[in-house]
Amino acid sequence: MAQRRLSHIINGLASPTDAPVGTLELGGISYEVPCSQTPSRLPHCQDVTLDLKDPFTLDNLHFMLQKFLLGQDIFLLSQPGPYARRLAFTFCSLLNSEYEYIALHRDIGETELKQGREIRRGGNLVYVDSAAVRAVKHGRILIIEGIEKAERGIMPVLNNLLENREMNLDDGTHIIHPHRHALLDSTSDAITGKRFLPAHKNFRVIAIAAPVPPYPGYPLDPPFRSRFQARFVDPVGALLALPPPSSPAPSAALYDRLREMIVATQYASETRTTLDAVAKSALPAFPQTALTKLYALLSVFPPPASGKLAPAQLARLVLTIHPGLIHAPFVAWATLSQQCEDAGLGPLGSPSLSGSGDELGLLGYKLDSVRRVNEHAAKAEFVGIDGARVSVDVPAGPRPLLQFPFAAPEQLGFFATGRFMGLLTSLLQAHALGWDILYVPPALPSTASCSTSLLVRTFGAVLGYETEDYHMYKELGGRELIMRRKIEDGGATTWEPSPLVEAVWSGRLVHLDGIDIIGSTAGSLARLMQDREVELWEDKRIVRQASQEELAPGDLTIARPSFRIISTASKSVLLKDWLSDEQANMFFPIAAQPMGHAEERAVLLQTGCAPGVVDALLVFAEKYRAGMSVDSVQKNRKLGTRALLRIARRVARFPGDDDLHAMISRAVLAEFLPPTETMNLDELFEEAGIQRRTPPFNPPLVVQQDGILFPEPSDPSRQGQGSTFIPAFDRIQDPEGAASYVPHMDHFYDNSLQTGLMRDLAVDFEILGEHLVLLGNQGVGKNKIIDRLCQLLGRPREYIQLHRDTTVNQLMFQTVLENGTLKYTDSPLLRAISHGRVMVVDEADKAAEHVVAIFRSLAGHGQLTLADGRRVRRERERDTDVVVHPNFRLILLANRPGYPFLGNHFLQVLGDSFSCHAVVNPDMNSERRLLSQLAPELSEDMILRLVAAFQDLRRAYDSGSLTYPYSLRELINIVRHMKTYPSDTLEATLRNVFDFDVYKPETIEKLAEILDHHGLAVKHLGLVAAREASRKKVLDIKFSPKDTTLSQPKYGKVDPNNQPHTGGNTWAGGAVVILLDWAGVVSDELKNQVPEHVKEQARKMAREELARRLEELDMSAGEAKGYGSLLTAVQAHIAQLHDLLENLSAKEEERVWVKRQTDGELDDSRLADGLTGEATVYKRRGMAKPELGRPQIKPKRIRFVFDISGSMYRFQYDGRLQRSMETAVMIMETFNRLTRKDKYLWDMYGHSGDSPVISLIELDKPPTELRDRYKVVEKMELVSQYAFAGDYTVEAIEKAVDEVAKFDADDWFVITITDANFSRYAITAEELHKVMTRHPKVNTALICIGEGAEVQWIPQKLQGRGFRVANTADIPAVLRSILSTMVDR
Repeated sequence: MAQRRLSHIINGLASPTDAPVGTLELGGISYEVPCSQTPSRLPHCQDVTLDLKDPFTLDNLHFMLQKFLLGQDIFLLSQPGPYARRLAFTFCSLLNSEYEYIALHRDIGETELKQGREIRRGGNLVYVDSAAVRAVKHGRILIIEGIEKAERGIMPVLNNLLENREMNLDDGTHIIHPHRHALLDSTSDAITGKRFLPAHKNFRVIAIAAPVPPYPGYPLDPPFRSRFQARFVDPVGALLALPPPSSPAPSAALYDRLREMIVATQYASETRTTLDAVAKSALPAFPQTALTKLYALLSVFPPPASGKLAPAQLARLVLTIHPGLIHAPFVAWATLSQQCEDAGLGPLGSPSLSGSGDELGLLGYKLDSVRRVNEHAAKAEFVGIDGARVSVDVPAGPRPLLQFPFAAPEQLGFFATGRFMGLLTSLLQAHALGWDILYVPPALPSTASCSTSLLVRTFGAVLGYETEDYHMYKELGGRELIMRRKIEDGGATTWEPSPLVEAVWSGRLVHLDGIDIIGSTAGSLARLMQDREVELWEDKRIVRQASQEELAPGDLTIARPSFRIISTASKSVLLKDWLSDEQANMFFPIAAQPMGHAEERAVLLQTGCAPGVVDALLVFAEKYRAGMSVDSVQKNRKLGTRALLRIARRVARFPGDDDLHAMISRAVLAEFLPPTETMNLDELFEEAGIQRRTPPFNPPLVVQQDGILFPEPSDPSRQGQGSTFIPAFDRIQDPEGAASYVPHMDHFYDNSLQTGLMRDLAVDFEILGEHLVLLGNQGVGKNKIIDRLCQLLGRPREYIQLHRDTTVNQLMFQTVLENGTLKYTDSPLLRAISHGRVMVVDEADKAAEHVVAIFRSLAGHGQLTLADGRRVRRERERDTDVVVHPNFRLILLANRPGYPFLGNHFLQVLGDSFSCHAVVNPDMNSERRLLSQLAPELSEDMILRLVAAFQDLRRAYDSGSLTYPYSLRELINIVRHMKTYPSDTLEATLRNVFDFDVYKPETIEKLAEILDHHGLAVKHLGLVAAREASRKKVLDIKFSPKDTTLSQPKYGKVDPNNQPHTGGNTWAGGAVVILLDWAGVVSDELKNQVPEHVKEQARKMAREELARRLEELDMSAGEAKGYGSLLTAVQAHIAQLHDLLENLSAKEEERVWVKRQTDGELDDSRLADGLTGEATVYKRRGMAKPELGRPQIKPKRIRFVFDISGSMYRFQYDGRLQRSMETAVMIMETFNRLTRKDKYLWDMYGHSGDSPVISLIELDKPPTELRDRYKVVEKMELVSQYAFAGDYTVEAIEKAVDEVAKFDADDWFVITITDANFSRYAITAEELHKVMTRHPKVNTALICIGEGAEVQWIPQKLQGRGFRVANTADIPAVLRSILSTMVDR
């Protein structure tokens, strides 16, 4: 013991390696500042450290110094933004302390917090310390940012390090407390061979997180939280401390007014009433960097001398510093507008940014000229609205600048309109301020083009940038954004920079396409974007500034000043679901502005399309977009400018083919819209004056030597369409493909509908160069049509089939590990891209949306970023680029959206990059012709009856009477069976298709009704028929061998027991005749001999059981019969709605690939980690982890409001009350049958002339018994019978919306039925719209029947919310469609 103490004293007296360089005095506290042992690990961001004269910052630093001296770790709770991180770096600079930094995200694991493994040359395994281990060994401050993003269970890895300064490492090293290490006896046998290292006494942790709530994230783990000392960073103080302390002189008045308004908004957003949390201010707080951006903008670009901005300019400025207002409720904008007036800023313009001044950038400036200054810079000159000129040196790329002002605008390939120039000016202004840019899409769900890609390309060209397009996909992790694994030829593992880091070093412009797809993972780039610093692999980092001596060793690198990022969104994720304060602080947001009518018209006319056609297209498109709700746009086509351009180019190329109704219907996939939206679409066509035409007859195509010829369609109503010739594929371009990859079909039966479809497809992908999406029910011939077309054209075709487990990496290539080296084999997709083949992607709706999303950039821009570092590009820019062959075409095949296929909503992630085609069952004539060619032996009468029956079956499915969409495939199978086995009865043949529904009596009854209507003699269907069919005659099975030559007689084995044997060809004796007879259990004869009195006894037992059940339910036979009639009328609707809701519940719990597991299937993307011995290199199916801010899936809150006023009873001659009661039964039965009833919390109320709130079903008392459900419909009838005249529709909706909004739910819905006479009761569209939109989060729908259905303004004024139902028989189908559309989002 004495020896250990002596050694400890001697070591302490030795010359210290951390001798002080000075003394820090702060608030009465003194600290001897030590020198740094590794200066490269000190902060290198002096120009973004905080102002030490700011009292707020000094107070925070004083607290941190106190905790540092006490040896305690610090937890900074701050709103999203750079302040807390810069506070930590400022603290490190004050203490001259080295630091380590970890940015947390969902992919962080134990390896990133402890030690990683690497294989060096020669096969040696080494352990590489993480930032946390380096910090504890060398006495550095460990800064951990984004604690709220770390998944639960990860941060406890550090608990023992935080509490006791102890950690066991994978390389066998044990880090222990320094005091404990001082007491170790190194000569003891017990510790010989073990490595103990002391935790450095200066090691500290500064953790940074946003408070949860109000910000999204995971709650803190209590043991982890208890090890820190908390410091709440006041949002107002952080707002004011980030900008430089003095206001800019030229714009002091405007800056001060806006600053006061921003601070007031922050205080207001923090207030809550004690009555209701809903009363919280609707105006969200400004982002932390709002004043920083405002200060910089006003300093470089002084506002007009008057100090006031035009309303449109003020609106653009506000949206730039607070982009969250783009998707905020309108009341928030109204509140802010009032505050602007009160602050003397003047009126605030519209958030849509359309109107006067579109050609101006921020603060009313125009870009005047751009000219090069030197190799890395250009001078941009701007002119203010009052003539003031501003000249700014801006970073630029090495390429020649696109001359600006544009010398020859007509040669640009686009229109440099005022709107475009205003947006381009705004981008240049943000660039001049040194910020990365976020181009925020508009809040409206469907608009004209915002010129996103064109703006990015033009911005890069004007500044001479080399642009790196980096396409995001959901599987992309935070680490992969910065670096990726690499295995060298000798098997050694290392890291290589991602395209983003390469762009940082080379000073390129990076287009981050799809920032909305990766969600919170984007936050891992915050430090790079705000401070131009990022941690790399193995102790390397990019810093903001460093001397040449510091850069020489290679551990430090700096970002080129010309490096810039422009982020854009895919628009496949709702704006409110991804545009958070974090994104607002990372970027300089520029609000997008869609094309106006005149600009879009000019773009369409440029195709050569006739003006009349263009005008008709725009009239329809504007009405269609205006009626698109946020809910429907996620599943339906948006009809953007690109879709209109596709139609205009088609009409310009084929002037005779001008059926706008057909082409627009195809573009929006009208064939598969829900009934309610189909009704609205028909009204839009009528308003736009676009008439439906009778489909023409398409003669069979003609195969010629050099292509295929589609003769002119036969249509008496129009002439001049002409024939269409499609040239065949030139085999010389792809000899291998032409020899091996062209599909072959022995038979294809021509018919008018499919010939017309093949013509449209051939024109699109061969002449117009479009990529295709084909959607349709099962069995309609999607694959057959594509294969037939490729066969006739000689087009090589690649094929892949997607499924739920398909990953992005599997689409790109197959990974193979050979001799310790990873090798990538090109997938069919890459082969098709490079060789110019047709790539058929089948079952596109079965894979996850983020997997299918990679086809968006491939089809739209011919670009793809591969996981191995290669890029797919239209033109070769680098040696490793995969060039898209001009002949490459992408064809996606999928089932129709919605029930019963329930595939993923992949259409929302594809945008307008594909030409969509609905593949439907052939019309009656086409189907008859096809079957006649298939089976000429069958009589024309039989074929006609079968075709007519199947046409009615499909109509029954469309109306909701049947739940299965019978297709051409089933009909072909029936005809083939009848052709091959003519002796089989029709009844037996039809059961091959219909026996799937033997346990669905309502379906069997409908089938029998339709078949009987068409004279198809089928006596029985269903369970009884299936049993009768199984009573077959005894059949003989005989085997006659072809080869009867024997070298010697064959004699089987002899059974010593001499037992009888039948068949098998094993034993001696026996026979080859087998009698089939129900396994010998019960004979058919015995079954048919059931005495009549036994059957009567069975009937009596059934009647007694019914009476007993009715007695239990306290119902009479008449009541049961009455409820039964209501139930029977909606059985098919119940089945469809139940299946949809049940599958949606299952889909919420659908399992996905969970990565970083210690067991399961090997993850291809982590093979390199597996080589190093990493354990978490597996993946397995598991529940999808919820997104940040949604730690649990909450139920959906639904209220149904029925009209039970006196008019419902008085005018029930049209069936309105009866149908409403049937609809109520449909709702009750559906929700009662659900397996997971907790997923949907619903109630049902009525309204009449007496009251707006009449309880039918309470929220906590669902009718579980039949008698309870009967009492509900009985009450509906009784109330309407005795209700007084009057109407409370508006009040009923208002109260329902208010009540539903109070509930803590996942989604909120109110569906109301009314037969109100709006004019009689003076109910206006404005009143209805106001109450239906009073809570933006509540989805509302109004079904107008009776007199209400006669009001023409319902669908126009209540777009996407109001529905007119003239035929009361459609009420159940319409409500089912509305509910299905609402919940299936």
